[in-house]
Amino acid sequence: MTARCPLPAPVTRRLRTAFVAAAFCCIATAAPAAEPESPDATWWSLRPLVAPPAPGNIDSTWARTPVDAFISRTLDRHGLSPSVPADRRTLIRRVAIDLTGLPPTPGQVSAFLADDSEGAYPRLVERLLQSPRYGERWARHWLDVAHYGDTHGYDKDKLRPNAWPYRDYVVRAFNSDKPFDRFVLEQVAGDVLFPTTVDGVVATGFLAAGPWDYIGHAEVPESKLDGQVARNLDRDDMVRTVLNSFTSLTVQCARCHDHKFDDVSMEDYYSLQAVFAAIDRADRPYNPDPNAAARRGALDRDHRQAKLRLAELQKSLAAKGGKRLKRVRDELDRLGRGPTRLPAYGYHSSISTSPDTPKWVQVDLGRPRKLAHILIVGCHDDFNNIGAGFGFPQRFRIAISNDPAFAKGVITLLDHTAADFPNPGTRPVAVSAAGHAARYIRVTATRLAVRQSDFIFALGELAAVGPDGHNLSVGRTVTSHDSIEAPVRWSRRNLVDGHYHRVKVTAAILARAVQLNRVWTTLRSELLTPEFLARRQAIERQMARIAGQVAALPKPAMVYAGTVHTGTGAFRGTGHQKGRPRPIHLLARGDIRRKGKLMRPGTVSVGGDLPTRFPLPANHQEGDRRVALAKWLTDRRNPLTWRSIANRIWQFHIGQPLVATPNDFGRMGEEPSHPELLDWLAARLRDGDGSLKDLHRQILLSATYRQASSHRPDASRVDNDNRFLWRMNRGKNRG
Repeated sequence: MTARCPLPAPVTRRLRTAFVAAAFCCIATAAPAAEPESPDATWWSLRPLVAPPAPGNIDSTWARTPVDAFISRTLDRHGLSPSVPADRRTLIRRVAIDLTGLPPTPGQVSAFLADDSEGAYPRLVERLLQSPRYGERWARHWLDVAHYGDTHGYDKDKLRPNAWPYRDYVVRAFNSDKPFDRFVLEQVAGDVLFPTTVDGVVATGFLAAGPWDYIGHAEVPESKLDGQVARNLDRDDMVRTVLNSFTSLTVQCARCHDHKFDDVSMEDYYSLQAVFAAIDRADRPYNPDPNAAARRGALDRDHRQAKLRLAELQKSLAAKGGKRLKRVRDELDRLGRGPTRLPAYGYHSSISTSPDTPKWVQVDLGRPRKLAHILIVGCHDDFNNIGAGFGFPQRFRIAISNDPAFAKGVITLLDHTAADFPNPGTRPVAVSAAGHAARYIRVTATRLAVRQSDFIFALGELAAVGPDGHNLSVGRTVTSHDSIEAPVRWSRRNLVDGHYHRVKVTAAILARAVQLNRVWTTLRSELLTPEFLARRQAIERQMARIAGQVAALPKPAMVYAGTVHTGTGAFRGTGHQKGRPRPIHLLARGDIRRKGKLMRPGTVSVGGDLPTRFPLPANHQEGDRRVALAKWLTDRRNPLTWRSIANRIWQFHIGQPLVATPNDFGRMGEEPSHPELLDWLAARLRDGDGSLKDLHRQILLSATYRQASSHRPDASRVDNDNRFLWRMNRGKNRG
């Protein structure tokens, strides 16, 4: 035995065991170790994928497709011959169960047996491939590969009520013969590449198909060590699912150390984790109607452009106001976010489907009180990335009265119902009450703030300032048109609890807010020229029209998928930071407490000139990372993706894969029994139109597939495992 101890080929598990024992013998006898082979593209699965020519000089009376040419040559080399064809009754039952999971009906069997023409069997295969049951049958194979589940697994095993759209997507993909590269692209980054299509969004359910630790995510915050561990393991599952399913590589073995057998380093592994650093598993909306999806996408683009124009207009106002305006704004901003650790509670109306649904909230001071000013403050909330100013009405008025119904004796202090009011965030908005006496204060919203695809009215605090500067509204009774009462977060009484976002309302705060608002109002009246107001109102009208059109669209459905998630409580995602990816560090020995080098998104080396680190710009978006990985997976130069799926298709037809370890194409996996046949199938898929149905036809129409499964003692003595396919394998009908 030499120091290199080469593996014999083809390698079986029995031979591998013998080889390992012999290797230990090498070590025990102190045989000199040779330089290790470089784990590069010399390994069979990493060699460039080139379509080999079908062998010539074969038994042309038996072979029906190029598949048979490869099988026949291998049989000849080992002194074997193929088995006789299966009888026609067996054949129709075999192919029907294989493609649809259902046995043929008696009528179908009779019709097939009565048709002895040469084209009877190809026509049968074609009918079965066009059956809706085909997609259902073959979707099950893929869902097993993706380890899809309708529940989370783990301790609580909670139901996933919105997982099914991904399952149905896979069924549709097989039935429509979706090109395989598109199938891959959609499942990894369809929401970025094809955002206005149903499949583009629903397909990302693949990233969330596997088990999920509900306790570690929903009950333990990410700030805790156990929460960080849970999220690290969640990314690990995404990495292994994507790479195992599409490339048959065991990259997860490099989580704690460089892969012991394959060319996968810890840096490669954590670069892959960085691809998924911004996403979590959660329900996300999608539009089942493709036309509505396209319309929503166009409206979203128009809304973003209008917001940009409005922001540019506001910048021009700030530039015109100069340092004087900036000083006042900065001090108002400081009043809107104090240093104290107070919760950001507030009042929240019920949700409406239209922005022009009037809502009101009012405070009862107990008796008529003389008022100097009324001060209102917006809420602070992280939902949908709104932050400061969540729910502040676009148009509203503030009025006082001694009549709780506001039917008589109404004094309007501020009427901003004819034009949109700029969202003040959490900066206090003060209005003079001019010393009027009243018992009730009412804020009426006539145009609501947009939430997501619906509308709300929310306020963080209402303060009634008396002549002595004190707040008269603290602890008073609050009523409203409607309300979401969800204590402690949302409640009417939060409107008069004496504080807003991190600020305790004191007499000094109130006095300064009133003074600053007076200066602010004076400055704005100087700066807001008729031309400026006309331009702003035109943009605001456009945004209102867009919001109304969005609200009129069909309500989105939900799919459980990999997505940028906002969330509340312990399960807060990266949506609070507008989807900014979490920093991913190389973890020494996989320990979340031992953070090392900060990793850039990338992947493993598969030889050739494919990059291992994705050249993304500094200002790239979260989805750009997944797009880069999806395009790497489907690149013509990546041999793994095409070999992996060709091997799986063969496995589900023949009963055994060409590579006996379909999830491990690395050095601890088996080598292919028919390497040239595998490459021929993989290259045909890649170089054609990515049609899996074409691959089915090549296999199903072959004489290899049509063989009888009867045992032959003479052939069994040469190839007991039927590795060279001298007969068809027997299989179970799993339905």
